[in-house]
Amino acid sequence: MAVVNANAAGIDVGSRQHYVAVGQNPEEVKTFNVYTKDQQAMIEWLHQKEIVTVALESTGTYWQTLFCSLQTAGFDVVLSNNYIKDPQRKTDTKDARWLQKMHTLGLLKHSFIPSADIARLRTYQRHRSNIVTAATAHTQHMQKALRLMNIRLDIALSDITGFSGMQIMEAILSGQRNGEDLAKLSHYKVKKSKQEIADSLQGDWKEEQLYILDDELAMYKKCQERIACCDRQIETLLKQMTVKIQAQSAQTQQSDTQQAMPVKTKKKRYKNAPDFNTAALSRDYFGIDLLKIEGVKANTVMTFISEVGNDIYKFPTKKNFTSWLRLAPNNKKTGNKIISSRTPKGKSIMANAFRIAANTIAQRKDGVLKKIFSRIAYKKGRSAAITAVARRLAEIFWIMIVKKQEYQPKNEQLYEAQVRKNVIKNIQHKMRKLGLTPDDVLIATD
Repeated sequence: MAVVNANAAGIDVGSRQHYVAVGQNPEEVKTFNVYTKDQQAMIEWLHQKEIVTVALESTGTYWQTLFCSLQTAGFDVVLSNNYIKDPQRKTDTKDARWLQKMHTLGLLKHSFIPSADIARLRTYQRHRSNIVTAATAHTQHMQKALRLMNIRLDIALSDITGFSGMQIMEAILSGQRNGEDLAKLSHYKVKKSKQEIADSLQGDWKEEQLYILDDELAMYKKCQERIACCDRQIETLLKQMTVKIQAQSAQTQQSDTQQAMPVKTKKKRYKNAPDFNTAALSRDYFGIDLLKIEGVKANTVMTFISEVGNDIYKFPTKKNFTSWLRLAPNNKKTGNKIISSRTPKGKSIMANAFRIAANTIAQRKDGVLKKIFSRIAYKKGRSAAITAVARRLAEIFWIMIVKKQEYQPKNEQLYEAQVRKNVIKNIQHKMRKLGLTPDDVLIATD
């Protein structure tokens, strides 16, 4: 095969050592430790060997600092993890030489690497998600402590960390034990009657469980404080990113006019939603309102901005985008015949956010996306329907952002007519395949 990258190196990234290969001979492989001074020594050695481009494997999070150091030093760095592995016996030295060989022949594909601002925002957003997960765990511990005292507040209230639940738990920890008095603290909009709430608050008060409840409630409140602080950091960074994008835009005046349009924000604030105007900020950032899409909430939009953001332009087509998300079927063909079309396995935070949004669409009463979900769920099951609708949502995001088109939901009657037309076409195809005529069908029905 022809040499594509003549001055190429391959690095097998490890947790304690990095193996660097600049050729296929054993003496052309050198080992470096992971400390900063060792990374600088590696960069100097690569410059001495007149290396221009470097390929490394994405091993955990160990590659990130090395990737940044190599880019800063002026190397063309290729991060790849989807390539044919060396069929020979595995060693760290052989892995480095194999990477160098594959990169020299131009057989490695670049992985998606977000820009510096998106990477910063992603760090904040993922940290926020970790805090939300911790807060959920503390909520479950509070429910368990109450349940072990036979205080079934989780049955009387849909959310024990809501207004009513917090008021009641605070009163319990302050010494109140009377169920009727505690029930009076609940909000007037609670569906359960005051008597039923009072009945759920009669149990066996245990000192150790009250201590756990107090501890978990304090940690839950601390998590909420940290989420609010994280939201402020995210909002500040997102505003800075928006200013940069507007300054770089060639059509600044037109975009400003478009962004000045008022954005209708939903009155209801969902649990764990960002504590800032996501609709307005996302509109300023992208120039379109993503929250108009059915099933898409503030958390979905923030996950998209932090995971992909304006780097969505790196995907030339919507098919490339859905394939990267592992939401598109992986068609395997042999002899012009598809033998498998399963969706590839893999973990993607953005794909998971689209799946959550698709799952909420199933609970809607109308809309084309709801009809698509119901049709696929009837044929292939709910899991396949969630993946299919998640892919539709990803395609809608790509079209709206790349082509700067506002969301226009399809007409339900036109969609049903198209489905009917396709069904008729399939029936006609089967009739031609079996050599049947309409008269044959009428005779069979008679």
